[in-house]
Amino acid sequence: MLPPAIADTTLSRVTLRLVISRRNVTLSLPESLLRRFRVYAAERDQSMTSLMEEAIRDLVEADRSRSRAKQRFLERIRKAPDRGTAGVIRWTRDELHER
Repeated sequence: MLPPAIADTTLSRVTLRLVISRRNVTLSLPESLLRRFRVYAAERDQSMTSLMEEAIRDLVEADRSRSRAKQRFLERIRKAPDRGTAGVIRWTRDELHER
């Protein structure tokens, strides 16, 4: 266990690093949405900042996941085996859908 003076100094440095690594932003939200958001945060005993951080992180991660999935899909298409067409489509849409 650290002596209180050192522990306080260490905690202050950690807190300072956390504060320095964050930026304030200004959002313009409709009053009714802001009111509901405040209630939502209070009901969950979370700050509005932590909820916004979580939501933004989820959005960014979801977008990153979609992008990686798209890249994997496109790579599979590029590496797909030739099915005897040599990449040339020799039929028309009408031929495929003859009745």
